[in-house]
Amino acid sequence: MTEFFETYRSHIVYGIIVIAIVFVLLLLTNVISKWFLKKETENYSEVPIRPLKILKRTLNTLWLVLGVIALSFIFVDKEKDAANLKAYFQLASHLGIVAVATIVSATLVNLWFKRKIEEKIVYQYDPTSYKFLRYVAVFLIYFIGILFGLLAFPSLKGVAQTALGGAGVLAIIAGVASQEALSNLVGGVFIISFKPFKIGDVIKVTDTMVGTVTDITLRHTVIRNFENKMIVIPNAVINKERLINYDLGDPKCCEHIEMGISYDSNIELAKKILQEECEKHPLILDNRTEIDKKNGLPIVRTALTKINDSSLTIRAWAWSRNFSDSFSMKCDIFESTFKRYGESNIDLAYPTRTIYLANETKATVEEKSENK
Repeated sequence: MTEFFETYRSHIVYGIIVIAIVFVLLLLTNVISKWFLKKETENYSEVPIRPLKILKRTLNTLWLVLGVIALSFIFVDKEKDAANLKAYFQLASHLGIVAVATIVSATLVNLWFKRKIEEKIVYQYDPTSYKFLRYVAVFLIYFIGILFGLLAFPSLKGVAQTALGGAGVLAIIAGVASQEALSNLVGGVFIISFKPFKIGDVIKVTDTMVGTVTDITLRHTVIRNFENKMIVIPNAVINKERLINYDLGDPKCCEHIEMGISYDSNIELAKKILQEECEKHPLILDNRTEIDKKNGLPIVRTALTKINDSSLTIRAWAWSRNFSDSFSMKCDIFESTFKRYGESNIDLAYPTRTIYLANETKATVEEKSENK
C-alpha cells in the first residue's frame, strides 16, 4: 500500500486538490446565491427569482463538468488523449462563460426595462414601447449568446462568424423562422411604430374579442376581456383585422339603445319613455353644441328606425364619457325602460306564428279566417 501511494502520490494529490476546488466552488455558489436571493427579495420585491436559480444551476453544472474533465487527466497517458481532454475543458469553459454572461445580461436588461416601465406608469406615460423593446432586447441577447456558443464548435464557427458580422443575421432568421413567425414579428413592429393601440386601451377586434390590451410581445398581443379571460391574438392576425379602439382620440361613445315594440303600441309614448330613461341616467353625457341647446334640441334623440316583420324598432342615441360607461348605462336603461313600458301598456315585440292542423277541414280554416 505504501508503494502504491509513493508511486501515484502526484496523481492522488492532484485529484484531492481538484475535488476540493470543485467542492469549494459548489459551496460558495450555493451560499452566495442564497445570500443574494435573500438580500434582493428584501430590498426589491420585483427581483426575478427564476433567472437567479437558473444561473445557480448553470454554475454548479459547470463546476462538476470541469471537475470531471480535470480528474480525467489522471487516467490519460498519451499526449493525444491529453490534448483532447484539454480541448473538452476549453469547450466546457467557453460554453459555461457564455451561458453565465448571457443569463446575467438578459436579467439586468430585463430589470432595467421593468423599472423604466414602472416609472412610465407612475408618471402616466405610455409604457407600450418599453414593454415591446424589452422582449426585443432579451431576444437579441439570447440570440447573440447562442451565436457565441456556436463559435466553440469548429463545424459551426463559420455560420456564427457570418451572423455576428451583421450581414447574416437577417438571413439566418429568415431561413430558420417560418413565414408566420416572421409576419407576427413584423406585425409587432408595425403595432409599436404606428400605434393603432397601446397598453391599457380598450379595443374590439370581433364581437367575441373585446377587452383591454395588457401586453404586446414579439409574437402576439394579449387582451383581457370583461370576463377576466386573457385572449392571445397573433400580431399578424390583429394587423389584418379592422378593429375599434375606444381610447384612440376622443373617448366619448355614442351608444345605440334599441327597443322593439309591437305594431299596436303608442310610438310617441314609447319614444318619450326611452328618452326620459336615457336623460335621467347619471352616466349620460350632454354632447349638444351651443347651437343645439339654443334650438332646444333634446340631450337624447329618439326615432323609429326600422319596421320589421312583427315589430317596430325604437332607437335612442345616448352619449357617454367612455366605452365602459356606455355599457353600464345601456344595461341600466334596458331594465328601467322595460319596467316603464310594462306600466304604460306598451307591448314589446315577440314573433308570432299561425299553425293549421292537417286534419282540419277547409271550412274550418275559412271560418277562422273570417273571424279574424
